[in-house]
Amino acid sequence: MAQFTTLTSRVVPLPVNDIDTDQIIPARFLKAVDKKGMGDNLFADWRYNADGSPKADFVLNTPESAGCQILLAGDNFGCGSSREHAPWALTAYGFSAVISTSFADIFRSNSLKNGLIPIIVDDETHKMLFDLAEEAPRAELTVDLATQTVSFPGGSFTFPIDSFNKTCLLNGVDELGYILGFEKEIATFEERQ
Repeated sequence: MAQFTTLTSRVVPLPVNDIDTDQIIPARFLKAVDKKGMGDNLFADWRYNADGSPKADFVLNTPESAGCQILLAGDNFGCGSSREHAPWALTAYGFSAVISTSFADIFRSNSLKNGLIPIIVDDETHKMLFDLAEEAPRAELTVDLATQTVSFPGGSFTFPIDSFNKTCLLNGVDELGYILGFEKEIATFEERQ
């Protein structure tokens, strides 16, 4: 997992509530056992016509979305079935953070384990960010994980994250990598036993 410290990016606004994991990555793409190609299938049913051509009016297919690493989503993002492929698809596409008022618990957990930061904001901040994306589409946000802040033109706000996941993300390790960081201490303990 890549180390996460700070990120500065424009946002992709997707003001749709209750986006479930089947919309993020449709079930027909769940046969894959690695992340390769997952980004191509992100929001596949929304991004592509039946013949596979891109839908010109879908936000990810617009030139303004190219290179954006922050997704600004509607309420209750990642609901539905439990599939790790959803954060795989988001990160493979290039997203490093998703901002919403709420996330499904399993999606949130899978995201943190895969280096995708789910940023929870209150309703007022959520509306302000959508307004900013509409009024100043080239505006950038800066996510600083160490201080748990998101800065935007004219201000900033804080976001919650538990200390364990924060430590793992700042160090670029997953749960197993975190445990292996104590390999010397574990070996010493085992020798004493």
